[in-house]
Amino acid sequence: MKKLFEGLKNFIKKEPVLFAALLLAVLAVCVIRPGVELCIQAIDFRTLTILFSLMIVIKAFQSQNFLDFIAARLLRLCKTRRALYFLLTYLVFFSSMFVTNDVALLTFVPITLLIFRRIELPALHIVVLETLAANLGSCITPMGNPQNLYLFSYYGFSALEFFALTAKIALPSLVILAVIIVFLTRRKLAEHGGMAEPHELSGNVLQTQVVRLKADFRTALYFADFVICLLTVFHVVNYLIMLAVTIVIMAICNWRLFKKVDYSLLLTFVGFFIFTKSLSKVPAFTDFINSLLSSPLKTYLTGIAASQIISNVPAALLLSGFTENGAMLLLAVNVGGLGTLIASMASVISFKLYSAETASVVECPQSGRIETTEPTDNHNHSYFAVFTAYNLVLLVILGFVVYLI
Repeated sequence: MKKLFEGLKNFIKKEPVLFAALLLAVLAVCVIRPGVELCIQAIDFRTLTILFSLMIVIKAFQSQNFLDFIAARLLRLCKTRRALYFLLTYLVFFSSMFVTNDVALLTFVPITLLIFRRIELPALHIVVLETLAANLGSCITPMGNPQNLYLFSYYGFSALEFFALTAKIALPSLVILAVIIVFLTRRKLAEHGGMAEPHELSGNVLQTQVVRLKADFRTALYFADFVICLLTVFHVVNYLIMLAVTIVIMAICNWRLFKKVDYSLLLTFVGFFIFTKSLSKVPAFTDFINSLLSSPLKTYLTGIAASQIISNVPAALLLSGFTENGAMLLLAVNVGGLGTLIASMASVISFKLYSAETASVVECPQSGRIETTEPTDNHNHSYFAVFTAYNLVLLVILGFVVYLI
């Protein structure tokens, strides 16, 4: 019994969102009793299969070092600190449109921490900037994040309609990120009590970084599969055909990739699908949610507020069943990815990477060696303070701008 309790505790700690989704689904089935047929109808198999295929093909590209290779080549162009900030931030921004925000952060945050450690510059602000860039860049395309993929399919947006909406986030975001970078990399003047920070980079760590591309016959198949996934997203190819092609290609090229898919995310979707469909059969709850979504402004504010508490993916799944205003909900849950650390689960990834990496550099006075230590509360508090400041300010600014546009 004790082992079972410990196992459950570890599962909740590791997968809190999945646990919540499954618990809510089980409670809904036990209390509301929607029936097996309704539960099956609630599951959006098209979204799940597209998400599965995209996740595995991105893992395939990662196995061949594509993003690392591109990053290493581009970093060699950086001669100044400002150029480095711009390149890293916008690499994350644009790559997250295609490989999702969490993959972009998992790829580029470790590279960033390595570079900034070796050129002896603090990495806190650039990691927070990359987190912002990942969450904002991934808003632009249907495959950039799970909530976009789901809402694109659920509301049947055309490509033109979808990109017209997300452009309201993209254009202001590009400008705001540029302003932040220019401000952060400004030269402090001695007469104002500051010291000039180094703007010229020695370049040795950037120039000597070597990443080898593992290109072979599988590369062409991976690209073909990725194109088929995109065509499926835009309703050109049937999702069952895409799924069959993906399974065959991955089975031939690298069957181990099936083990690397985030199945917990797929199960999270299933849990919330069943939960929201079951709740839609409860008149009192339906009336309450409908009252919160009775106008475009209310839908927008409710989507943002819900994202701060339960994260933007669950918010999109929950609220979509109660409103026909897909445009406002799409904008709300994407803008709502800013704010709290859990507003977008991708933000937790960069926090964990930063916390683990910055914990370690300590010089031992006796031996003179660099040794590793456990993360300190000061590191975490600093990250939370900077992250929260950036996100709340940007949430207010972008929230107003996007709604007014």
